[in-house]
Amino acid sequence: MARIKLLEQNEVTGAEKERYDELAGRNAVTNMKRGLLNDAATYDAFMAWYTSWNRLVEVIGEKDAVLYAHAISTTNSCQLCSLFFISDVKGLGLDPHNLQYDKKEQVLADLAQSIVKDPTNVSDEIFVRLREFFNDREIVVIVGFAGQMIATNNFNSVLQINVDQRLLPIINEFKPATWRKDIK
Repeated sequence: MARIKLLEQNEVTGAEKERYDELAGRNAVTNMKRGLLNDAATYDAFMAWYTSWNRLVEVIGEKDAVLYAHAISTTNSCQLCSLFFISDVKGLGLDPHNLQYDKKEQVLADLAQSIVKDPTNVSDEIFVRLREFFNDREIVVIVGFAGQMIATNNFNSVLQINVDQRLLPIINEFKPATWRKDIK
């Protein structure tokens, strides 16, 4: 159960109502957005995720973007985001629990895990491998998206945002990350 009220369309007014109505018109209301719509400014800040996502897809392609976001979300143990990306990975025709990465996908997955686990200690070796595929501008896009994704993970996890109805059939496919269990 979410720690905040997930608002319905008839419960919002002002700027929040404008944003809710726009989402409803596109059939794009999710539980996370219902939570964010408690405050229009916070909602607007988080919706920048889509700008970052679109740029990431331009730079690395949709498949690699999905795999990268999946690696961030599962490493960060965000149930809601992980389930969204498990669904997307399946939509690519891949098994999210048995991914076989090429060299570029592997370095992106390694970067994702490293950023989540210890952003102050991402290895130079990862950057050497990244530079085989990406220039500085592209690396900024990739790392910038990770920050956006982690913020989204944290919002959903801290506030325990409910899993969306469409993801309930795969809810048991989420396995919480265990790497933090011994951190004090």
